[in-house]
Amino acid sequence: MTVEHAAAPGASLLSAPHPSARSSGRPRRRLESWHLLTGMLVALDAGALGAAVALAYLLRFKAGLPMLETPPHRISFYTSIAFWAIPVWLGLFALYRLYNRHRIFNGFHEYTRVVNACTTGILVLVVMSFLDLTLVISRGWLLLTWLLAILLVSTVRFGVRRALRLLRQRGIFQVPTIILGANEEGRALAEQFLADRGAGTRVLGFIDPAVPPGTTVLGDLRVLGGLAELEQAVREQDVREVIIATTALSRHQLLEVYRILGHNENVELRLSSGLFEILTTGVRVQEISCVPLMTPQRIRITEVDAFLKLVLDYVGATLGLIAFSPVMALIALMIKLDSPGPILHRRRVLGRSGKVFDALKFRTMVVDADAILAANPSLRAAFEQGYKLKDDPRVTRVGRFLRRTSLDELPQLFNVLRGQMSLVGPRIITPEEAPRYGKWQLNLLTVKPGMTGPWQVAGRSEIPYEERVRLSMHYIRNYSIWLDLGILIRTVLVVLQGKGAY
Repeated sequence: MTVEHAAAPGASLLSAPHPSARSSGRPRRRLESWHLLTGMLVALDAGALGAAVALAYLLRFKAGLPMLETPPHRISFYTSIAFWAIPVWLGLFALYRLYNRHRIFNGFHEYTRVVNACTTGILVLVVMSFLDLTLVISRGWLLLTWLLAILLVSTVRFGVRRALRLLRQRGIFQVPTIILGANEEGRALAEQFLADRGAGTRVLGFIDPAVPPGTTVLGDLRVLGGLAELEQAVREQDVREVIIATTALSRHQLLEVYRILGHNENVELRLSSGLFEILTTGVRVQEISCVPLMTPQRIRITEVDAFLKLVLDYVGATLGLIAFSPVMALIALMIKLDSPGPILHRRRVLGRSGKVFDALKFRTMVVDADAILAANPSLRAAFEQGYKLKDDPRVTRVGRFLRRTSLDELPQLFNVLRGQMSLVGPRIITPEEAPRYGKWQLNLLTVKPGMTGPWQVAGRSEIPYEERVRLSMHYIRNYSIWLDLGILIRTVLVVLQGKGAY
């Protein structure tokens, strides 16, 4: 922690707010208004539901679908249904908290609530037609409306999510936030928020009872004061969230924070786990005897994310093996003719949960590669710096070509099919490398290693080892299926360029 004092101990910096807070100004009828965003979202949802009703009508009654008779229908009848059904559906969306600021745009849970709300909406129509015998609604139209509503509303939500993230990266719709605690945990939290501006958290500074006001903690973020200045800081800087680094405060101080802000409806209090390095994998909260207890997840990617990643891995690996099988056969022949030894090299590496397995690669070195390294201390020292050598004398002629084109890693498709690896993930490491990750190795072992990943597309072997660690951690914390797809596309471009591999 940097210890630059911009103010004398005991002085408050609240009269001179952090630059990022000063530039943003007070709530100046700004686009950040969640009321405006909610209104836009309601309008877009209404449009999507209206489009679903209209498309269902056209498909059922005008498209002439095969094997379906076209029953008598009146467009005015279905228009009247839509006139009162859409407001009812929007009310159901509100009941399912699809407009709750703390629950929207929070991953696939939102899409699950969309499905549930749309299903409930259709059930309302079914019940109404059952109670009112004069209300005869086409079952085909109901089914199509249900499916199209889910599809179109989910598409709208996805588009708004993407747009909101882009706006947040430009400083719009950011949530003014103070971190309570300027210790190691508080700093780690701030680093994560600063690295992911699209998440929408704008850190204004720190409150810490044990660090003098004005102390620079991270970049231009400073300590704004102690607990006595907390309420004033929240009021003057229009703070909407206070994130507590629990390791920085005593139990008595935590209770004091709750006394100050616990009943302030304009401020969201959030508690960090105290083990940021471990619990970035997520936690499961369960009440036992009215005591909420947190259980760390053993794996980082769960539920729908895990299912989509599994589908991507198995479909991608299967198609890859089919497409590259002739190439792999030719490579095997080239290796056999080039130098004596096996075709495949088995490298003992760490998988998810620390399980050791053999990662398969086409052999690119001579068979006595380890002996050559052991006999040359300077070569070994250079290798241990980054576990890569630019001009490695152990690499065969065919091996250089395979490494430059990354074709040596094709056999790892079998590791993907065996569930040991993913197409995309953090870089693969040996048990000997794990200590170099320090406290982050706990995070590293919560996901499967990948055939490709962020460090491969960022510069492959040319980037420093510390940067590889940082990129792997960023991938784990910010995982999404879209991140995987983006890395796969960029991997193809990087391999075609042939840069950074040796």
